[in-house]
Amino acid sequence: MLQLNSLVKAIQSLEVALTRWEATPTDQEIRDSVVQRFEYTYELCHKMMRRQLQEMSASPTEVVALDYKSLIREGAKFKLIARPDAWFAYRRQRNLTSHTYDESVAEQVAKNAIEFLEDARQLLLALQKHE
Repeated sequence: MLQLNSLVKAIQSLEVALTRWEATPTDQEIRDSVVQRFEYTYELCHKMMRRQLQEMSASPTEVVALDYKSLIREGAKFKLIARPDAWFAYRRQRNLTSHTYDESVAEQVAKNAIEFLEDARQLLLALQKHE
């Protein structure tokens, strides 16, 4: 059984930052907070999805060996996520923000975090159904 408390807190943290950023969209510090919270919430989603697939699998070691795209496809197959293409895009965004800092990239990722938040919530609901 997965411990989802950290994911719940990460999603709530991202939601708080997004709410503040929507109220003050020119505040770069809040935007950067949104980006950072997107990054760690995304990472937790990825880890929890892998762990849930391991629990559901007849061969958990095969799940450990899955590359990212295969993991996302399996997550969709088992109805943990609905939009694998969006998750591929989130991965690309996370890779961009975690390796370099670019003002325009940060702005775009923060805007996309709104959509990500909904997908993260849906994943959390799917994971909670398996508790």
